[in-house]
Amino acid sequence: MARCKSEQEDWLLVHLRSLLFLFNFFFWAGGVAVMAVGVWALVERSGYLGVLASSTFAASTYILIFAGTLVVVTGFLGFGAIIREHKSCLSTYFCLLLVIFLVELVTGALAHAYYQNLSDELKQYLNDTLTKSYGQPRAQEITASVDRLQQDFKCCGSNSSADWQRSAYISSREAQGRQVPDSCCKTVVTLCGQRAHPSNIYKVEGGCLAKLEQFLADHLQLMGAVGIGVACLQICGMVLTCCLHRRLQLQVY
Repeated sequence: MARCKSEQEDWLLVHLRSLLFLFNFFFWAGGVAVMAVGVWALVERSGYLGVLASSTFAASTYILIFAGTLVVVTGFLGFGAIIREHKSCLSTYFCLLLVIFLVELVTGALAHAYYQNLSDELKQYLNDTLTKSYGQPRAQEITASVDRLQQDFKCCGSNSSADWQRSAYISSREAQGRQVPDSCCKTVVTLCGQRAHPSNIYKVEGGCLAKLEQFLADHLQLMGAVGIGVACLQICGMVLTCCLHRRLQLQVY
């Protein structure tokens, strides 16, 4: 009877180890994916940093990269803990899973909060940036961000090219008669912004505001989906880790 019980426990132990090992592989791969998405979002967005009013998007991205890095490191620890069946390593592994889960919750909360306020923030801030800060001596970063934004998204102005008529830069002598910045032009050459005709500049419905809002929303949704996917995996991993730890404790007795 004792022998049958021992064989049953060994069978359960082998299956728990196999399931946890499989989980840890997908968890580690998910960490690489999370880190890659964070780096990609940071690189893609870095050129538009100057036109964002808050640092919430950047904070969410950095936290996501940190979480992905922590997942990769934890995954390696998990492989070692499972193979060697060290209860102390399994306890550490469980604690790290819990920490990463909490970090991803914070990231998700930040991304969700920013997504809810994204439209209002851009409407209030983007037009002010174009009209008050663009082309000013101490706003080179903002100027470069707006120029890249207009070229990448093939747009002109916050809502339309007419927004530039209220710009401090366009009204200044530095503009040299430009009606819009040169970055509004379909083919950028010096002083091409002097001619604000649809054949020469981008005339996009909704302007850069709609384009940038959609761009950021897509990034936030992808970040949230990846984070939720890995978080769901972690719940399974924590349950399996507890079961394996418990099974190893029972074997001692």
